[in-house]
Order: sequence, then structure tokens, then C-alpha cells
Amino acid sequence: MTENDFFTADWHAPDNVKTLLTYRTGGVSSGAFASLNVGLHVNDDTQAVLENRRLVQEKVGKPMVYLNQTHGTNIVLACDYLNATTPPDADACWDNTGKAACVIMTADCLPVLLCDTDGTTVAAVHCGWRSLAADILPKTVAKMERLPETKFGVSQNILAFCGACIGKTAFEVGTEVRQAFAHISGYENAFNPLNNNKFLCDLHLLAQLSLNSVGVSQITHSPHCTYNEPDKFFSYRKEHTTGRMLSAIWLA
Repeated sequence: MTENDFFTADWHAPDNVKTLLTYRTGGVSSGAFASLNVGLHVNDDTQAVLENRRLVQEKVGKPMVYLNQTHGTNIVLACDYLNATTPPDADACWDNTGKAACVIMTADCLPVLLCDTDGTTVAAVHCGWRSLAADILPKTVAKMERLPETKFGVSQNILAFCGACIGKTAFEVGTEVRQAFAHISGYENAFNPLNNNKFLCDLHLLAQLSLNSVGVSQITHSPHCTYNEPDKFFSYRKEHTTGRMLSAIWLA
């Protein structure tokens, strides 16, 4: 794994907030999972995946907490699972201890990394359309601000980085997906109508609108599309049998 096999969030975060996001290259997996697949749940060779995770761990340094992602809205404190034998069922994790790196895996879904402007709290969020529609981003911001999930509040001190996902020219969805976002102001702008009640969906814009709803406006977006850049990224929608990239964030 070299410097060309991962990148970092291009945002104005405090110096002690560290990030690492992987491409699909630089690992030891083969075939459909070539080569830096970090997902243990996709029927890749277990030892290859563990070696890929070890390679990433060397770059991160901090103990990494993986999740069993369910497309829900459960959010956990990463350091609570440092010694867990099985990953928690969750789609977001946060940390304010500096003891753990928050990790999520994606292969078309949108990874969102969050931190506060003081560099005291970080979070990683797995944003498929279901979790986005169920307000996982406002709920994660509430966790970071120590607020009840039902009282989102308005935050002016949270920064967000939205990573590579399936882009707005490739993500075709039906009316049920569009309707799931009807509670978010401006949602209709994220759906470009096609024929037969289909739409092209902009996950980045939906994440931005969701974050804006709780006052988060300092948002940076990756320009990459996982579906249209198969040499760099795994894409579940394009390949179905495929690996997973990871996005990690931690406090130094």
C-alpha cells in the first residue's frame, strides 16, 4: 500500500483531526475483490481481507473500529468497541477520546466524515439512501454535540467532508426513494427525472441539505464517482460482487 492507494479529506479541519480514505488498489485480494478490499462480509478470502486491514492499520496507527453496517441510524461511541469480538450493528460512530479511529466501509454509498472546529470530536457516517432519509446525519451531529437525537439543535461548529460515492449521473432510483426525502427542504433538487417514474439521485446534495437542516454549512465534496471510475473504486451497483473501500477519521 503506497501513497497512491489512499487519500485524505481535502477540508479545513483542525491539524489534530486525521483522515484516510482508500481506493481499491494496494492490497492482496484478487478477482472481483482486487485488491484492497476491507469488507469481511462480501465472501472474499478472510486472510486476504485481514491482511488488507493490517496494511491500512499501519497507515492509520490508531486502533480502528469497524461497524456491521445495516443501512439504519444506530450510532456508537467508537472507544466502547475497542476490544469487541464482533463489530456493533451501526452506520455511524463518533469519538472524543482520541483512543480510536472511526471507520466506515462503502462501495457506492456516501461516506461522510465530521469534526468540530475545536478538534475535540470526530465521526464517520455511512450514508446509503435509507440512512440519509432517516436523518442519520442530524442524529450524528446531535451525538457529537451531546444532544438527544430527538433534539437536533443548530450547529455552527461542525465541518463535513463528503467522500466518493455513486454520482448524480449514475444513481438511478424510483419514486419511493424520492418520497423518502420529502421531509427535507429542497429535496426535489436532488432528483433529476427520467422516463418511467425513475430519477437520477444526487447523494451529495441530499447529504448537504440534511446537514444544512441542522446548521452545518461548512461542507466539502469529493468530485469522484465510484460507478464511473472502476479503476479507482469498488462499485456495488456496477459489479455487485465487489469489495469495499474504507473511510477513517481520528484525533491525533
